Amino acid sequence: MSIERPHRVEAADEARDAVSALYGREWRGLVRLAVLVIDDRQTAEDIVQEAFAQLYRRWPLKDSDKALGYLRTTVLNGSRSTLRRRRVARLYTPPHQAPHDSAESSAVLGEERLQVRQALQALPTRSREVLVLRYYLDLPFEEIADILGISASTARATGSRGLAALTKKLEEHR
Repeated sequence: MSIERPHRVEAADEARDAVSALYGREWRGLVRLAVLVIDDRQTAEDIVQEAFAQLYRRWPLKDSDKALGYLRTTVLNGSRSTLRRRRVARLYTPPHQAPHDSAESSAVLGEERLQVRQALQALPTRSREVLVLRYYLDLPFEEIADILGISASTARATGSRGLAALTKKLEEHR
């Protein structure tokens, strides 16, 4: 019996406990983030699940306090990759039709929320990401800038332009 074995078991237990706690607290918000970026709940759940699996494999992080930021970045990157794959696939197949929400789901969302979601999907990807991070997750622009790899002033400007475009699109619907 190796002396190293108990240490590995403790490390695996620590990773499992830490990632499980994060999963319980943050799963719903991360799925919402991915859904708002890619507009497909099943794919969004897959992206979030993969992000947690990557976090578990990489545990322990150098700075465990940044695990949530790591997850958000991983979810956004996974969403972007999915959008890129879809874009390439459209070149070879008919356009992707997002599954229609059920009548029950549509009633729950309400007409206004559905219009906001549709208008949000019509925005450019970067604007959509900034608005989702800012207004759905209540993140400050500095954190948004870190997640997206841009400057805080670019995040503010993108958010301002995106909000103006979103407002214009919603006024057109009325």
